[in-house]
Order: sequence, then structure tokens, then C-alpha cells
Amino acid sequence: MNRISLLGLVLMVLLLGSAGVAHAHPHGWVDLGMTVQFDDRGRVTALQQRWRMDPFYSLVVMEELAAEESADSMEERLDLLGLEIRDNLATREYFTEIDHGGRPVAVGEVEDYSIRRQGGRLVFSFLLPLEKPLALADTPLRYQVFDPSYYIEVVHEAEDETPRADALTLRGAGEACHAQIIAADPDPAKVARAAQLDVDESAEPGLGRFFAETGEVVCEA
Repeated sequence: MNRISLLGLVLMVLLLGSAGVAHAHPHGWVDLGMTVQFDDRGRVTALQQRWRMDPFYSLVVMEELAAEESADSMEERLDLLGLEIRDNLATREYFTEIDHGGRPVAVGEVEDYSIRRQGGRLVFSFLLPLEKPLALADTPLRYQVFDPSYYIEVVHEAEDETPRADALTLRGAGEACHAQIIAADPDPAKVARAAQLDVDESAEPGLGRFFAETGEVVCEA
């Protein structure tokens, strides 16, 4: 398989999914690790994200990369794949929505990213900078990371359905800041709607938002 068809498989199936077509259940998942970064003035500057792809898709991608006829090393092939993933996610705001006091928070361009194989799974990591440093000032910052089509489910790293300690962490924050992960609580009508969808039926845009967990960061004055 050449690079064009390989990237078509990876980007459309692994990350970009069906681009507006949702199914009764996600066809894959991403385990999310999030670190909210603060500067020395106590302002949020970036969200460091770690996406661990599910084992099946990781296996498919690695097999395709290994079978590719190319003089590139595996590390170079992964680097090219990471670039394509970054570029495609950029057109979708990196699957990330950030809110502060009811207002959306603008983000900048991702320049720091990598993709590597760890423990049999592909891990895509990237630093998502805010467009401007943000002082929380007693107002919670909230974010959601989700595939709008709900083709890929994104959940914080968990063990026995309990988020792991490293699923959401703060870096550079003062002692007055704390974070929590809020479980999704979709309206029963949305759950029923998702369950009724056939494989070739289009869902309303943004269905994935209703099934997304919310990360919340609060800094008390």
C-alpha cells in the first residue's frame, strides 16, 4: 500500500472517522491524558494532550506502515504520519473545545507533537497552546475532547471506570488550583437517537459532544 492510501486509511478511519456519520456505538476509542499548563503568573497557557489509540487500530496502522515500500525508517514513517494527523486535526480544532465563563477559548497552532508506539499501542502527543494566556480568576476552565461524529470515543485514562491520577493533571499551578473530570450525562433522547442509527444513516452534527467527558480546572483567589 502506498503512502496516499495508507494515510487515507489512518486519517479517515482512525481519527476522522465517518465525517458526519454516527453509529450506535463508537468504532474505536482513544484513552486521553491531559496536562493543563500554567505560566509563572498563574495563567493557563496550553493543554498537553496524550492520545493512546486502541489496540486494534494501532495494530492495523503498524502493519500497514511495516508493509509500505519505502526507504524510510519506521521512525521516519511515524514522523510523517504524525504530521498528517496534526494537519488534519487542525482543520477540526484538534477535536478540543475549551470554555471559560461561558465563552469559547481560542487556541493556537500545534507545533510540538509526536507519535510513537508504546506497549503495543500508538500514542499521539501534542501541545495545544491557547491563543492568549488565560487567568482563571475564580471562573472554571472547562474542556471537552471528542470526535463530533462519535465514530471514535475519547475518554480519559481510567482503571475500573475510575479516572487514573494522571488522566488530568496541572503543571505550574498554585495550591489554590484543582481539577476534576466530570462524567458525560447525555440526554436519554440523544442516547436513543444514537442507538437507532443505521450504519449508513447521518446523525446531527456534533453528536459526540453529548457523550464527552468534561475536564474542569478551578483556581480560587
